[in-house]
Order: sequence, then C-alpha cells, then structure tokens
Amino acid sequence: MAQENAAFSPGPEEPPRRRGRQRYVEKDGRCNVQQGNVRETYRYLTDLFTTLVDLQWRLSLLFFVLAYALTWLFFGAIWWLIAYGRGDLEHLEDTAWTPCVNNLNGFVAAFLFSIETETTIGYGHRVITDQCPEGIVLLLLQAILGSMVNAFMVGCMFVKISQPNKRAATLVFSSHAVVSLRDGRLCLMFRVGDLRSSHIVEASIRAKLIRSRQTLEGEFIPLHQTDLSVGFDTGDDRLFLVSPLVISHEIDAASPFWEASRRALERDDFEIVVILEGMVEATGMTCQARSSYLVDEVLWGHRFTSVLTLEDGFYEVDYASFHETFEVPTPSCSARELAEAAARLDAHLYWSIPSRLDEKVEEEGAGEGAGGGAGADKEQNGCLPPPESESKV
Repeated sequence: MAQENAAFSPGPEEPPRRRGRQRYVEKDGRCNVQQGNVRETYRYLTDLFTTLVDLQWRLSLLFFVLAYALTWLFFGAIWWLIAYGRGDLEHLEDTAWTPCVNNLNGFVAAFLFSIETETTIGYGHRVITDQCPEGIVLLLLQAILGSMVNAFMVGCMFVKISQPNKRAATLVFSSHAVVSLRDGRLCLMFRVGDLRSSHIVEASIRAKLIRSRQTLEGEFIPLHQTDLSVGFDTGDDRLFLVSPLVISHEIDAASPFWEASRRALERDDFEIVVILEGMVEATGMTCQARSSYLVDEVLWGHRFTSVLTLEDGFYEVDYASFHETFEVPTPSCSARELAEAAARLDAHLYWSIPSRLDEKVEEEGAGEGAGGGAGADKEQNGCLPPPESESKV
C-alpha cells in the first residue's frame, strides 16, 4: 500500500529537457517534408489544374497574366499576318479595297483587335468583313479557345481563392498536451477550439504517434505511424465543435503508452500528430487542420483550465485561458503498473470481506455454546447450508 500511495505523489522536479527532435508536422499544420529527386516530372503536367492551384500566389498570378497576354499576342500576330498576306497594309488609303479587318493598319491594331475579339468588348472601330474567309475561321477559333482559356484560368483562381486552408487558421489546438487521471485511468489529452461563429460541420478528430521503431527481424522503420484511439469505437471522435473540447486518449492495454511511466516518457523520442477534419459550413468544402506535440510539449500531471462560463442567457468562452494548465496529483508510474495496483487493491478488498464474515460467524457460534445445533444451519461465509436431504444421507 505504501508503494501504491507513493505512486500518487507529485514526484521530484522534472529533469532538464533535452533538445527537441525535428518536427514531422509543424505547429501550424505544415508538413515538414520535401520531395527530392523526382524524375518523373511529367506526372505534374498530367494534372495541370491541380498543379496550378498548388502554386504559390505570385506564380499563379504570373501564369494568369501570361496565359491571357500570350493568347492575345499569338492571335494578334495571326491577324497581322493575314492582313499582311492579303495586302491590306498596302491599301490603307484605297477606299475601293475591302480589307479583312477594317481599320487594321499595323501590329498594334491587330493586337488590340485580338483583345476585343477574345474579351468580346467590341468597340466598333475595327470589325471583320465578309470578304475574308480565313479571318472568319480564325475568329471562330479564337472565340472558342478564348472561352476555354477563360474557363480554365477563372476556375483555377476561384478554386485557389476558395480553398479552405485559411479556414484552418481559425481552428486552434492547445500548445501542450497533458497526462492526468480521468475516472481512475491515465489519459493523454489535448484541447481543440474554433474561433469562428460559423461552425465546422461533421467534425472528426484523429491522432497519430510518429516514432521510429525496429522490427524483430532487425528492419528499421523511420517515422512509423501508430493510431492513437480518441474514441473511434464509442463515437467520441465525432465532435460538435461549438465550444472548446478536450480530446482524450485513454492509456489502456492497446495504447502504445501502456508501459510508459513519467520518467520513461521524458526519455522517449516521439511526436503526436493530431488532425481535425470537417466541412466548412459557409462553403461546404472539406477543411483539415493539423498540429503536433513533441515529448517536451507533453505535461505529465497537468489538467486544462476551464474556459467556459455561464453568463446571463449564454455561455462565454475565454480564449485567454485556452492554453493554460494546472498541476494535479497524478501517479508517476505507468498505466500498466497503475492497473496492477488497482487489481491488487480490489483483490484485497474481495478477500477481506469474507474473512470478516467468518470471524463474525465464529463469534456468534461461540456465544451460543456447543448445544446450538441450529447454528449449523445458518449461513457461513456468505453461502447457504446444504439441502436437508443431503444432510440426512
């Protein structure tokens, strides 16, 4: 019992933390992985739309401007070549000459006519005539290709603008994870919250343990991923994220932290990646927010400060205390040792109750004397006496 009580003591001061490991996922959710030596770069062109959407904003804007400018220049050059080939530029002052495009007197005019054609501005100064069949074909071709360029580029910009990545910036995770008791069991916990009044629909949470390991055959697996149960079996992983919630991972026999004590956890080297997914209520697009916790960001024996208070007719969330924790009495042993200690305690209580009943029965029997034959029919140790037929036999 003394050992069990000592397990619940606050324990000695924490030793100085060693230098943290390289993050797999940054605190803001960015994955700290770079793709190198990719030789099959043609695969990016097979999905050109996604490639353009994934570009940085300055590159996307540059490509947007170049797509239109090069298209206008290309068709402007063709309009100029048609005018030059037909001799329209040599009969500018000839009123009896019917050009392919009226008032097209040079390359600049051809470029402006190309812009008017593709953007359907139609100022009315330059216009194609019916005596130029090659110009009519080119006009149809530019109108069709111009519509395709508009659809492609406007679609890319719309998708890039409406991407829910920025929505994830208002989904916050606690700066630390904590380990403490909940209902007598050690639990690893962290807190999530949504800063906006428009909520995340069908929100769900996942957690991954990132830790290198070596198999029994000697194979080294870097950054091995292990699922941490946060209530998938019970449905607790599906969140109604209206106010900040504390997500709990119970350290049971199926948990990778089952045999990790406080001291062993401090010496370990791992990273916990948490992923929050859901649909943005305003747009219906799927949003994902990520964060991670290193070993020195897991506080043993702490609990989160409450941030929810009841005001006059509503609940108020104080995000100033969102990341705050406070110390609570927590055993420094592992969850396995804690479960074994609880089992021994339960076994001691189970066997001590019948022993006390036996002592009470013996005291009553001694008080009644040897002639108390009826006492043999009384219950002993919580059990009924044998049936009468069996006693006669």
